[in-house]
Amino acid sequence: MRGRVNDLLLQIEDCRRQMVELALRSSFADDQVVDLSTRLDDLLNQYQVVKPH
Repeated sequence: MRGRVNDLLLQIEDCRRQMVELALRSSFADDQVVDLSTRLDDLLNQYQVVKPH
């Protein structure tokens, strides 16, 4: 379980970084930024399920 949590945290940070970098180069309304935001939301929801209590 700990490996899954760590993997999710890495994915969350990477997705967040990509989203911010892309948004700074284009705009927050860019379709790719919105897609990354949706992916980040999904990752955060997964983390809420598996995070240690």
